[in-house]
Amino acid sequence: MIFYFSGTGNTRWAAEQIAAATGEELINIAANLQSNNEFHLKDDERIGFCFPIHGWRPPFIVREFVKQLHIRNADGHFCFGFATCGDDVGLTFDYLKEDLESAGLHLNSAFSIIMPESYIFPIIDSIDKPEVAEKKKKNGKKALETILPDIINRKSSIRKVNESHWPRLNSKVIGSFFLKKWVSDKPFHVDPKLCIQCGVCAMVCPVKNIKGGSGLSPEWLHNGLCTTCFSCYHHCPKHAIEFGNRTKGKRQYFFKQTNSSKKQN
Repeated sequence: MIFYFSGTGNTRWAAEQIAAATGEELINIAANLQSNNEFHLKDDERIGFCFPIHGWRPPFIVREFVKQLHIRNADGHFCFGFATCGDDVGLTFDYLKEDLESAGLHLNSAFSIIMPESYIFPIIDSIDKPEVAEKKKKNGKKALETILPDIINRKSSIRKVNESHWPRLNSKVIGSFFLKKWVSDKPFHVDPKLCIQCGVCAMVCPVKNIKGGSGLSPEWLHNGLCTTCFSCYHHCPKHAIEFGNRTKGKRQYFFKQTNSSKKQN
C-alpha cells in the first residue's frame, strides 16, 4: 500500500503512477488523520510513503501520521520513501527513516524527483514560469520512469534523491524556522471584491481546513492541520485568495492532468 499526501497535485500524480505500476492500493494520508492508523498488509505488498518537501522536511502531518502508524505484519515488506521537490530534499529522508523506525518500520530505499515549485517564498517570485513548469514536468516524468523499476523490483539500499548542498542548514535551521513561523493558516484571507464564491478552495484543501462552497465565501477553520501547501491560493480562479502580502501579484500553479498523463494512470 502507498500512503500519500499532496497539496497542489505533483505528488498525487506521481503516487498514482507508482500505484498503477505496482498494483498497490493508494491511501490518502490527509483523509485518514482521524482514523486509528492501523493497517494490515497482504503477503506481497510494498509499503510506500509519497509526499512533497516542506521546508526540506516531510510535511508535519506526514510525520505525525507515520509516528502513529500501526502495521503489525510489516517485517519483510519492502518500504520506500518518495518525494517531489522544487529543488532538493535536505535531510528529509533522515527524518522519515527516524519516524518509520519509531513505528517499527525500516526504510529500504529513497527516491525524489524535481517538479514545478508551488511554495510561495517571501520577497522572491518562486513559482516557475509556465514554460519552466512544463519542462520540469516532462523531466519529472522521465525521472520517475527510471525509479519505477527499482520500486517494482523491491530493490533495497537505493538512494536516488536530489541531494542538497547544505542539508543540515536547510533542514535543521531553515526548516525549523519554516515550521515555527511560516506554517499557519492565519495569514490567509480573501478579497470579497474578487471572490465569486465558487467553493473551489474548500474543495481542494487537503486537510478540510476551509469552510465554504457554492455561494459561500471561504472561512479558514484554524483546525491546526494547515501545512501552507497553498492549494487554495493556486486553485482560485479569480486570484482572490492571498497569504498576507506574500502572494500579491505572484503566479499560480497546480498539476493539471493532461490526456497523456491520464492514460498512464
